[in-house]
This record gives sequence, structure tokens and C-alpha cells, in this order.
Amino acid sequence: MHKRFEDFITAMTRLVSDGPRDEPRILEEGTRLLGDLVRHDDWLEDRHAMPHPQFYQQYKLYCAPDDSFSVVSFVWGPGQKTPIHDHTVWGLIGMLRNAEVAQSFERDENTGTLTATQQARLEPGYVEAVSPTVGDIHQVVNAFDDRVSISIHVYGADIGKVRRHVFDPASGAAKEFVSGYAN
Repeated sequence: MHKRFEDFITAMTRLVSDGPRDEPRILEEGTRLLGDLVRHDDWLEDRHAMPHPQFYQQYKLYCAPDDSFSVVSFVWGPGQKTPIHDHTVWGLIGMLRNAEVAQSFERDENTGTLTATQQARLEPGYVEAVSPTVGDIHQVVNAFDDRVSISIHVYGADIGKVRRHVFDPASGAAKEFVSGYAN
């Protein structure tokens, strides 16, 4: 494990285990910690940066023994994107290499209708938060049609095991899924 990543894991472990789960504090301090990590593109192993020609890849980099948080690299081939989805736990997305565009949505719980809200372009070093309390539904797209982009995600659980939802863009209907990992 690269020293920079090891220091990040140590700091995140301290943050999430330091007293009661204070999500606003975790998001604020975690944003700073993840921002410090993704400002440097010298620590991610090549095996966790391999694109797939058809599908974005989700590689587990670390999971706390108690599943209190996980760290994942998302590797986006040219033009690849996610479906509209949620997370159901807090999360931080830090851009490491190139760029992606995140389109947020609000969902009307009565009708299921999705409404596009803010859109953010994530550039290297930028960190964005998601959670049921700050906004949890989005779609992510590699900003480039000609190169790979990589983001580092930190979630408040082992995200590969969490039951989440994808949403039909027309109706807003939700379908449950568990993402797993590429490795």
C-alpha cells in the first residue's frame, strides 16, 4: 500500500470511529482528507485503474473490518456512464484523473418523478458529497469520449454489499441492486 493511501486510511478510520456517527463532520473532514489524497496521482496501483471496453469498473481498494467505510476506484472508459442511482449511505467522490460529470436528481416520493437539479463537473482534486441527507440520487458520466477518467469514492459502508436502487429516467420507478466489485 502506498504511504499516501495508508495515511488516508488511518485518518479516515480515526474520523469514522471517533465517537458517534456525526455525518456532517464526516462529510466535512472527509472531504478535506479525500481532497488531499486525490490532489496527487502517484499512489493508485495500475490493477485498480484498468478500464473495461463496455462497462465502468468499480475496484475495492479498502474496506474497514467493521464495514464502517469503504474506498473504491471507479474507472470510466471513454463515454461510459452509470444509470441514475442512489447510495443509501454517505459518500464522497474525489476526482483523481481527467473528469466526470455528475447530474443530481430529486425524486418525488409520491409520484416517483425525477427532476434534474444541479450538475457538477468534477476535475482532479475536486470532492463532492452524496447521502440521503444532502442529496443521494445522481448519474455520472465520463466527461471524455477519448480517454479514461478515474475517481476515488469513500462510502459509509461496504458499498459493494449495500442494497441500492437504479431509477428509470422516464417513470422514476426504482429497482433494487447490489453493485459488487470488479476485483
